[in-house]
Amino acid sequence: MFIQTETTPNPATLKFLPGMTVLETGTADFPAPEAAAGSPLARRLFAQTGVTGVFLGADFITVTKAEAVAWEHMKPALLGAIMEHFQSGAPVLEAAAKAAGGHAGHDGPDAAIVAQIKELLDTRVRPAVAQDGGDITFHGFERGVVYLHMQGACAGCPSSTLTLKMGIENLLRHYIPEVSEVRPVAL
Repeated sequence: MFIQTETTPNPATLKFLPGMTVLETGTADFPAPEAAAGSPLARRLFAQTGVTGVFLGADFITVTKAEAVAWEHMKPALLGAIMEHFQSGAPVLEAAAKAAGGHAGHDGPDAAIVAQIKELLDTRVRPAVAQDGGDITFHGFERGVVYLHMQGACAGCPSSTLTLKMGIENLLRHYIPEVSEVRPVAL
């Protein structure tokens, strides 16, 4: 098994590409070890010194590290943990755990606007963000403000505010006049 690694715009997060499907559908975000109860892979990664977050996508795994630990010291152990997991035949997520489907539901008078927002996020934003090892999902829309949840490499990334304001906000405002602002939410 050959696992590729890629840097992300977030210097605290590294993207691992195992060359196989990680999750069939959706994503799974584990921002802390306690959140990893339903994922043998995430538990195995959190067992490595310095791991502070794990995010699983369709064909990638991103790992976020503590500032005090260097990638040079962590990377071999992480590669070994990923390889051991896939060779063990254990599931990535246990049956009781479910991958996140993505966007929050929304109904009401703004349903048509929200549908447009989600469509733009799915076709223009999320594929680009996945390239950087993260995901951005719709969380809400109220009085012209779009609330988005950033996950994986995007969470805590130094350039995330710029991505939200200059990239996503401008895109949504261009196509959907009812959008006036984009704000991040932490779940």
